[in-house]
Amino acid sequence: MPEDRIVQVVWFKRDLRIHDHQPLHQAAADGPVLPVFAIEPAQWQTPDSALRHWQFAAECLVDLAEALAGLGLPLCCWQGSMLALLEALKTRYGHFVLHSHQETGNAWSHARDDAVAAWCQTNAVSWHQARQHGVIRGLTQRQQWETQWETLMAAATSPAPPRADPADGWENFHHVSLTALTALSLGHDQTPCPQRQPGGRQAGRALWRSFVQHRGRRYRGSLSNPLLAWEYGSRLSPHLAWGTLSLREVVQSLRRQRQKHPNDPRWSASLKAFTSRLYWHCHFIQKLESQPDMEYRTLHPALRGLRERDPQHPRLLAWQQGQTGVPLVDACMRSLSATGWLNFRMRAMLISFATFGLGLHWREPALHLARLFTDYEPGIHYPQIQMQSGATGTNALRVYNPLKQAEDNDPNGDFIAHWVPELTALPLDWRRKPWALPTSLRQHFGFQPGRDYPLPHDFEPEARHWKDCLYQLRRTPQARHQSQMLLGKLASQSATKGRRRSSRRSVSSRQLTLFVDSTHAEED
Repeated sequence: MPEDRIVQVVWFKRDLRIHDHQPLHQAAADGPVLPVFAIEPAQWQTPDSALRHWQFAAECLVDLAEALAGLGLPLCCWQGSMLALLEALKTRYGHFVLHSHQETGNAWSHARDDAVAAWCQTNAVSWHQARQHGVIRGLTQRQQWETQWETLMAAATSPAPPRADPADGWENFHHVSLTALTALSLGHDQTPCPQRQPGGRQAGRALWRSFVQHRGRRYRGSLSNPLLAWEYGSRLSPHLAWGTLSLREVVQSLRRQRQKHPNDPRWSASLKAFTSRLYWHCHFIQKLESQPDMEYRTLHPALRGLRERDPQHPRLLAWQQGQTGVPLVDACMRSLSATGWLNFRMRAMLISFATFGLGLHWREPALHLARLFTDYEPGIHYPQIQMQSGATGTNALRVYNPLKQAEDNDPNGDFIAHWVPELTALPLDWRRKPWALPTSLRQHFGFQPGRDYPLPHDFEPEARHWKDCLYQLRRTPQARHQSQMLLGKLASQSATKGRRRSSRRSVSSRQLTLFVDSTHAEED
């Protein structure tokens, strides 16, 4: 086969778009293109995977296929392992070139990519991987990381090719029709997510336009309240997680938008705050890239072996089902089950309550939340889970009191009333802590704690116990030394001495404010 006719395979992963897609851009310039997405059964049966993830991804794939058709290309949906696909490609084409973006995913995708790299080396297949985020592969220390992030975000986006030549025989690699994609169950629990955000670049762009045209003006002051955050937060996080929008195009768009509102302090503050969250998005993914075992192993050695691991523990099951007897906790969990999204502060409160208030090990709550978050991004999820549960040993312990959070962030009780309707008959003050309803009022309101709504575990002394325990374990000389080693490897470092001082302040305080939905964190 002539060199200029070598098939260029574009492997779509969590980058489901044609705009600012350097692998597609390069492949179209080099020869006939075969775009593929591998629906790998093993991937969709990992313990952090859920039907809502697949359904969002399937909608993104349908949208991607339409965009590729405009370039004259098919989208081949291969059902099977990536290694099997590579063998089939070798049988059909002999030599080919593989293009994709780098991915910082879970342990399964990490192992899969290692296997693909080994296969390509054995079979003399070139695999070109482009950076999609500010993550740097093989990084050993964080000096100059911020500068490199800025350089990548400022670089020109890759335009979609106007046309491309499809590879002959592409039909052999297309197993699932577009009309059948969203109906696949992949062996998942069929529990629906009725209010899930729709997938696809068109939906992402519409959401983005509504944010920069009007919703975003109130972004800066609305993020702690779970109802306001749904309205005024960007909610772009699932689109960034699945790559229907590129981080770089969003950053550049934000900077253009800031220039449109020079005399509006509210717009300026909100857009600036949102831009900073995109930086921290990559900062946390870099942590998992540099320390992959954060997904399943407590980061700080001195804090390993603590708290409950039993996946059938009654406290864990009550927390998962929104039946803890603590109204704000239960409202958040029920809301998350139905919508797939929750604002930062409530996410932080959920994991804090599970690990401090209920004394659970962070791993099982982390997996459950991963399955509920439509925007699940492993590189943000696990570093933040460990941080909010006090497992890093390098950050101030943040223990959220759900009663105080309800008072501050659901002052009228609207969120609790919506998601915990069994409490709507109670006055506001008792709605936050129904177990304390005086006996004299129980008959009046027709409400009996423990019968009409669960009685909670005594979470406040439990939280104090674990907070004191973790502080004591962190104070030994060996633990302090280990903390410094972790900070040297994983903490952000700016380019100059003055910036380093600022960065250390930032790492010790601001990084605590970012949670799984990296685009919706707030500053305290």
